[in-house]
Amino acid sequence: MVREICRFFGGDSYASVVIAVCQGLRVAAEAATLAVVTEVQEKGRTMQLFLETDRLLMRRFTGADLDNLFELDSDPEVMRFLNGGEPTSREFIQHDFLPRLLSYYERVAGFGTWAAIERSSGAFLGWFSFRPRQESRTEEVELGYRLRKSAWGKGYATEGASALIRNGFTELGVQRVIANTYEHNIASRRVMEKAGLTLARAYRLTTADLPAQGSYQIASADPWDGDDVEYALTKADWERSEPGGASSP
Repeated sequence: MVREICRFFGGDSYASVVIAVCQGLRVAAEAATLAVVTEVQEKGRTMQLFLETDRLLMRRFTGADLDNLFELDSDPEVMRFLNGGEPTSREFIQHDFLPRLLSYYERVAGFGTWAAIERSSGAFLGWFSFRPRQESRTEEVELGYRLRKSAWGKGYATEGASALIRNGFTELGVQRVIANTYEHNIASRRVMEKAGLTLARAYRLTTADLPAQGSYQIASADPWDGDDVEYALTKADWERSEPGGASSP
């Protein structure tokens, strides 16, 4: 086979072609090794990396993340503005929430809920979501995030949110990003503002809306006393405010 390649390139370049083929095989092997290393970086477990920032890795969830999610949702401070501080049951996460996360990756390419991993330590910090409200209409996407209390106040939420927004506008054809939170959740509102979103509306959740939130359990069907707020950012506004936004790859 190598001799046939030599004749194709002409002359007596048998040795040169052998060297070239070997070099090609070596490069391919190195690339495969790098791919494996990229996948096996979190406590010996295989992970499928979706997005990277300076300090974060965002990867797909797996069935092995049950304990991570249960611990996250067991902190009353994390759940305070979601359902009044009630923990999410392990059974709900195992049989409802986590299966929905895993199945979503196959239904809507490029969108979903991603585990946030600290680069420096490999620690699970929480998650970010970037999903269209309607799976068939990916031009408008809802941004979400839930991080451990130990990760608060360090800029992780803004860093992850900004990376997802950039990826959505430059790679996924997204035209508008929205995010929602309770009006008194000042820290979450600041994250949205730092990521470039601005207040679009305030609204009151109904008793029918609360159970439909999907990522946690509601102990009471009574709505909050206050309003929820929605923030939004269009691709056009992002391009005007982001240096190099319109021409970013």
